[in-house]
Amino acid sequence: MRIEPFRGDDIEPFLKLAAEEGWLAEPWEFEFLLTEFPQGCFTALDESGAAAGYVTSLRHERSGWIGNLLVAEPFRGRGIGKALFRRSLDMLRSEGAQTIWLTASKSGTPLYKKHGFSSVDSIVRWVGTGRRRDAEHDCHSVGNTLSSSVSGLDCQAWGDRRDALLAVTADRGKLLLEDAGFAVIQSCGDVQQIGPFTALDSGTAERIFDTALRSISLGSKICLDSPATNRAALQMFNRRRLKISGTAELMYAGIRPDYRPELLYGLATMGSCG
Repeated sequence: MRIEPFRGDDIEPFLKLAAEEGWLAEPWEFEFLLTEFPQGCFTALDESGAAAGYVTSLRHERSGWIGNLLVAEPFRGRGIGKALFRRSLDMLRSEGAQTIWLTASKSGTPLYKKHGFSSVDSIVRWVGTGRRRDAEHDCHSVGNTLSSSVSGLDCQAWGDRRDALLAVTADRGKLLLEDAGFAVIQSCGDVQQIGPFTALDSGTAERIFDTALRSISLGSKICLDSPATNRAALQMFNRRRLKISGTAELMYAGIRPDYRPELLYGLATMGSCG
């Protein structure tokens, strides 16, 4: 087995494997990662040259994120996932990331703990449906233009500036913005993802979320990942009859981040970039 850089022609086979696992992933994400942090993205190949597994990572200003760690079924149990994970981890550390994030399944948590990761929260995946075609105007929709206020609000939630990630998601989606909060509606296959989504208070979050719901076609599936410790988010999603479809552990290694989950209502991607 050898590990090589993740390249553009690895995107399609990764997406096929991810679909078999029921993951939500889109080509844009890998194009973005290979532009922003190609040195942290890897593919494992077996002796015949067949792809056995993948991992990606992304460096923000002071922190980083490891995601898309996936090993094909025939190659599991051989330490390939561990080797891929360590390559991305080592690369992020060598590039100066002070805090490194990831989301972990129950089976993956022991591996990450052995490498110094601690659980800081759980991430809950919520699913529901859009409400109607016309959009509310409570929030100022600024289309796909990223503003400094978006970056500042996001930084208050994560304790770091993540401008490249925010810019690419705003550019491909619809940005809803108030003075004290924002959300992006992104297409992910036949699902509408709401995130990144940050608000300084629950009233702002509710106005933005209701506008998002009323911007999405009646019956269209929506999805978002939200911290379990954000009690206002939990209550809001329950009141609007969203359902929980899964959970993962949010873990970090390195310097403890200034993480404020009470401000965070939706992640920017479905587990791979934060």
